[in-house]
Amino acid sequence: MIKAMDEPALTVLDDHVEFTLLELCRLCDVSARHIAEIVDEGIIEPAGTTPMHWRFTGLMMRRVQVVLRLERDLEINLPGAAVIIQLLEKTGTPRN
Repeated sequence: MIKAMDEPALTVLDDHVEFTLLELCRLCDVSARHIAEIVDEGIIEPAGTTPMHWRFTGLMMRRVQVVLRLERDLEINLPGAAVIIQLLEKTGTPRN
């Protein structure tokens, strides 16, 4: 039996849209702790000095989604995901 894979709905965002930590967690279905780990790894760099004041752009949300897929589908750790994202962005390769 073939099971249909759950695919996220396509959401078009620009960098003028900003999210709080709570909004990002809800949109990506991820914990604040995991977002903090992604920030610590340097994959995303929120505006604001403390997690309570962090603001994230649409690009940062997309990076979080890519990280989560790499972790889930390929069992890549955060340092590995950071390198992959850098390479994808450097080469201009689509990240879908």
